[in-house]
Amino acid sequence: MAKDEIFPIDENDDDVVVTLDLDDGSELTCEILTIFDCGGDQDYIALLPIEENGTPIPEDDDTVYIYRYTEDENGTPILDNIADDEEYEIVSDRFDELLDEAEFDNMD
Repeated sequence: MAKDEIFPIDENDDDVVVTLDLDDGSELTCEILTIFDCGGDQDYIALLPIEENGTPIPEDDDTVYIYRYTEDENGTPILDNIADDEEYEIVSDRFDELLDEAEFDNMD
């Protein structure tokens, strides 16, 4: 599958989305908020569930999904679950810091 098929760009805006295949067989479209690291070699991706029109899903307003992010030799994105609780805590704390920094920058 080509990279642009995994992360299609909407013609009307610059938001990039990804479709997750959930365990129950359903699909969930999410906006990519950011790809970041925590000071190591591993990158992470933060995803916000959205509706077809691009607005956040009301019942998921505060829900952000965070995954390990890598690319294969062809540049195809790969998302992996974070299985370790300690790693997840470190990553979610770093994401919260990024949110705080973004909010601070928007105040200027």
